[in-house]
This record gives sequence, structure tokens and C-alpha cells, in this order.
Amino acid sequence: MLVQKLNVCTEFIADDGTILRELLHPDKQSLKLRYSLAHTVVPIGQTSRPHSLKTSEVYYILTGQGEMHIDDELQLVEPGDTIYIPPLAKQFIRNSGIEPLVFICIVDPAWRQQNETIYSK
Repeated sequence: MLVQKLNVCTEFIADDGTILRELLHPDKQSLKLRYSLAHTVVPIGQTSRPHSLKTSEVYYILTGQGEMHIDDELQLVEPGDTIYIPPLAKQFIRNSGIEPLVFICIVDPAWRQQNETIYSK
């Protein structure tokens, strides 16, 4: 049995500028996983860098308020919202609230740097 504790996962700044902790990733644990799972924070007033993945992605909002941008679409998001991001979609999220925007991110197949493109704003 694996129980992953958030506070023991290394926190780092991801290429998109978010504060990330990888909870599950097939390259980091000896698990037969197809996906990766991360805990992500966007500080108050901050925006992730526009980026796209060759893979699909899902965000589940835990706390905070935000503006989710996928290609030419904009949607306000809040706790309890699930956001599907299709492969190759240009995306970013802005914290428009008064507390950190915190969400869980699932990438399937698992996130790999070579599958991500970061765009200049």
C-alpha cells in the first residue's frame, strides 16, 4: 500500500510557473500507473504561463477562485469544479480570488517535459 503525504513531496516551481508537488508519477514510484497526479498552487494575483501538452489533462479545484483559459474560451472556476483540457490545447489559469488557488492535476498519459510546450505571454 502506498499512502503519499503531501507535506513530504518536494515542492518546486513548474515550467508553467505554478507551485507543484508531484504526488504520483510512474517515473517516481514503482507503481503501474498510466497517469500522473500533482497538487498545484497559483498564488493570489498570479497566472500560470500559457502552455500546452500533447496529452489530456484534468484539473479539480480545491480552494480559491480562478479564470481558466483554454484556447479562445474563458470560464470562471471555483472549488468543486472539474476542468478537462484536451491534448494540444493552449491553456493557462489565473488566480482571481483572495486566497491561493489550489487544485489537483491529472495528466494522462503521465506528464513528461518533452510533451509540454511553454508559450511566451
